[in-house]
Amino acid sequence: MSVVRMCELDLAGKRVLIREDLNVPIEHSNGQPGRITSETRILAALPTLRLALDKGAAVMVMSHLGRPQEGQWSAADSLAPVAQRLGELLGREVPLIRDWVEGVEVKPGQIVLLENCRMNIGEGKDDDALAKKYAALCDVFVMDAFGTAHRAQASTHGAIRYAKVAAGGPLLMAELDALGRALEHPARPLLAIVAGSKVSTKLTLLETLVGKVDQLIVGGGIANTFIAAAGYKVGKSLVEMDLLDIARKIIADAKTRGADVPIPSDVVVASAFAANAPATVKAVAAVADGDMILDIGPATAQRYAALIAKAGTVVWNGPVGVFEFDAFGNGTETLAHAIADSKAFSIAGGGDTLAAIEKYGVADKVSYISTGGGAFLEFLEGKELPAVAALKARAGR
Repeated sequence: MSVVRMCELDLAGKRVLIREDLNVPIEHSNGQPGRITSETRILAALPTLRLALDKGAAVMVMSHLGRPQEGQWSAADSLAPVAQRLGELLGREVPLIRDWVEGVEVKPGQIVLLENCRMNIGEGKDDDALAKKYAALCDVFVMDAFGTAHRAQASTHGAIRYAKVAAGGPLLMAELDALGRALEHPARPLLAIVAGSKVSTKLTLLETLVGKVDQLIVGGGIANTFIAAAGYKVGKSLVEMDLLDIARKIIADAKTRGADVPIPSDVVVASAFAANAPATVKAVAAVADGDMILDIGPATAQRYAALIAKAGTVVWNGPVGVFEFDAFGNGTETLAHAIADSKAFSIAGGGDTLAAIEKYGVADKVSYISTGGGAFLEFLEGKELPAVAALKARAGR
C-alpha cells in the first residue's frame, strides 16, 4: 500500500504527534472518571509509542474519549485515567496536557498525552484552521487510530493534509495489511460470517461481500430474514419482512458466481428473549408461531464448522446467536473454536465479535483481531477510509 510508514522514518530529535484511539470504557462516579474497564486499545497502542520513544522522538499522543461538547472541558471526559495507566505500562511519567493546541513543551525521549481532542472547537467538522494548528505542533504526524480512520475530522484527516510529514503508524498499517490480505489477495475459499440484528444495518456489507466470497454465512437476526426469504416460518423472531426480496437477490447473486449463502437446517428457539427461557432445538421447517429463533442449531453449527475447516481465509463480523445467554451460545462457540482450529488466515472485528472471542478464549488463535468497529465495517464494504485516502495522497506528492 502506497502510504509512508512510521517505522521507516528517522524520528531522532523530531517532534512526533501520534493520533491513537484510546477511547476506552471508564467507570464514572459522581461525574468523575474512575476505573478503566478494558485496556485493549491502550495495550494495542503501546508498541507504536515505544517505537517512537526508542527512535529518540519527542512524543505527543492525541486521542478522543467519548462524545464531549466542543469548547467545554469536563472531568468526566478527561483522559486523566488513560494518562495514569499509560505511565504505569510504560514505566515512566506521562503528563496530561490540558491546553495544548497553541503549543506543547516536550523533549526528545519524553512523552505527553494531550487532553481529549474532541473538546476542541472544530474537531468534528475537520476545521482547516484547527487542523493546521495540530500540524504546526510537530515535524511528523502519525495516524495510528484505525478505529477512527473512517471519520474525516481534524485529528484524523485534516492534520494529515497539513503536516510536514504524515505517516501511518504500525497499528494502522497492521490493520490495513490484514484487511488487504483477507479481501484483496485472499487464500481461497474465502468465507465470511456476517451476523447482527438487522439486514438493513449491514446491507451494503452483504451486497459487497457476496461479490467476493465463496461462502457467506449469515447469523443472528440477519439469518432470520434469510430463513424467511427461503420460505420458512420464523415465528415471532426478529425479522425484516420488507427485505425478503433483497435477501433472495443476495442468495441468487451468490449462486450466479458459484458461491453459497447456506440456510440453517436447525435452530434453537425459545418463547421469550430471556437468559432463563427454556431452549429447544428444532428443524428450521418446524418453527412455530410462538417461537423466537435465538441461535443456529447444533447440526447447522457443525455444517458451518466444516466449511470453516476447508476455508483459506475467514472474515468474521458478528455472533450467530444470542451468545450472552449461555443457552443460546453454542452456535457462536462452535464457530469460534472452528476458526481457532482452522489453518485459514482469519480476521475478526466488531464489538460483539470481540466479546465472543474473549468469552470463548480464542483470541490467541485468531490471526488478526481488528481494533476498529465502524472502520472495519466500512473497509469490508469497499469504502475508502478518509484517513487512508489522505495518507495515500500525501505519499503520492
